[in-house]
Amino acid sequence: MAASFDPTPARGRSARPVGTVTRGTTNTNRLRRMDRWIAHTLGPVLSGAEQPPVAVDLGYGAAPWTAVELSARLRAVRTDVRVVGIEIEPARVTAAVPYADPPLLTFRRGGFEVPLDGAGPLLIRAANVLRQYEESAVAAVWERLCARLAPGGLLVEGTCDEIGRRHVWVALGPEGPRTVTFAARLGGLGQPSDLAERLPKALIHHNVPGRPVHTFLRDFDRAWAAAAPYGAFGARQRWVAACTALAGSWPLLDARGRWRQGEVTVPWGALAP
Repeated sequence: MAASFDPTPARGRSARPVGTVTRGTTNTNRLRRMDRWIAHTLGPVLSGAEQPPVAVDLGYGAAPWTAVELSARLRAVRTDVRVVGIEIEPARVTAAVPYADPPLLTFRRGGFEVPLDGAGPLLIRAANVLRQYEESAVAAVWERLCARLAPGGLLVEGTCDEIGRRHVWVALGPEGPRTVTFAARLGGLGQPSDLAERLPKALIHHNVPGRPVHTFLRDFDRAWAAAAPYGAFGARQRWVAACTALAGSWPLLDARGRWRQGEVTVPWGALAP
């Protein structure tokens, strides 16, 4: 049975964390593409924070690798950033404690209520968490998580494959969704629409003819096919050429520097159901 979401605050029901235990599947470097994008996009906000900023890895899974890696990658931007790994399953928190490095990396039990001491986080990353929920639950979860953000903060929610080759995520601010980013290991990519299987829950069921996300991926595939001659110079050059062509009909928000990383970002409004 698919998981459901009860948006009633925990204090109104019981003191237990809000949400449902995930499968917990995780691997080292699985979220490297998302981490790289976060460090680039949120870097100025992290660097400019007056107090040591807080970042949350929500639902890190059966092993703490993604939280450990997020901490290391964000410290390259801001040395005193504090990462909190939050998991709803007590045994996963216990297993993660030996990897803690207080106050820079800590672990605690919790769910969508995002239990923290003090100010809200500048980042909440929720990767491969909402995929198990009904689409109807997504808006309430997004709203709840965005309400926990500090001013200038970012919620990054998305899905990737088991080893991080294909990844799609939505970035949201306190006001709601802002952008959608597609990222891939280009060497193993058949065509851009291969990323469709990793669309976030809010979009994956709308990848059907007549919906914006389907049209976008169709146009991206056509641009990729037209850019085939650039493949002689490598998959990266082909991707850049396809993005350049795609920018003629879609409002891409990034440019060649990010495209070379195997990324492309579009406004949420262009793909929203």
